[in-house]
Amino acid sequence: MAVAKQFLKSKPLAKVTFELSAEAVNGAKTVALAGEFNGWDAQALKKQKDGSYKTTVELPVGGEYQFRYILDGTTWTNDTAADKYVPSGVSYEENSVVVL
Repeated sequence: MAVAKQFLKSKPLAKVTFELSAEAVNGAKTVALAGEFNGWDAQALKKQKDGSYKTTVELPVGGEYQFRYILDGTTWTNDTAADKYVPSGVSYEENSVVVL
């Protein structure tokens, strides 16, 4: 799992790449990203040649954004490379957070 940040010099934005390794996906056929930045509406990640899944999102700098991955439309999972974790407020589980 990985969260990579690329800060833009021309705008107060960062390109954030979210990636789940093939091992973390554990055979799932679909992987999606849901978070505060997309209204918790699942956004599909693209499968890579090595079996991992990846997507890039532009987010405003200066904020913290909660997110989670959804495997096969049913299993929610966190990113082990997240900057921190906070209670979800929906269940006993926590959400991953990326800090920009």
